[in-house]
Amino acid sequence: MVRNDSVIATFETHLLAEAAVRKLQHSGFDMTTLSIVGKGYHTDEQVVGYFNAGDRMLYWGANGAFWGGLWTILFGTAVFTVPGFGPLLVAGPMTSWVVAALEGAALTGGLSAIGAALFSVGIPQDSILKYETSLKAGKFLMVVHGTPEDVARAETLLDCCGSTELELHPVCSPVALFA
Repeated sequence: MVRNDSVIATFETHLLAEAAVRKLQHSGFDMTTLSIVGKGYHTDEQVVGYFNAGDRMLYWGANGAFWGGLWTILFGTAVFTVPGFGPLLVAGPMTSWVVAALEGAALTGGLSAIGAALFSVGIPQDSILKYETSLKAGKFLMVVHGTPEDVARAETLLDCCGSTELELHPVCSPVALFA
């Protein structure tokens, strides 16, 4: 059985998150293991929309170039309106983790759909609460999920990308998370 770990980086701005994605991409990193989550910013003065163009979803709004650019690199995109967060944009495998959490009603221990998705891949509950708080504050989360070697490589590459937090999460049993 393949063991999959995760590393999560928190970024203050979409520009820092995008630079980190580009660094991983230019380093030949497997982009199918990378997810980005952030709020869908909008104001009453600006049109905001999500639409399909071919096989990609596009975003029209304050961070349209950021999300549009990421959605051409990352695989799997979605927009969720999550109570307490508002509109969240998700790109990468985390999209399917959120959908699975919602379909299975796996909202555990008072976690949001985002929290349940992170929990399903072995992120400890205390860390999830910290990440949910970061998302509510308008920060961006980058999740890299893969073999211990791949995740360690991602952590090394992301170490100097301007994240406010960078944390490695080795897989452990969900039972142990609540012990």
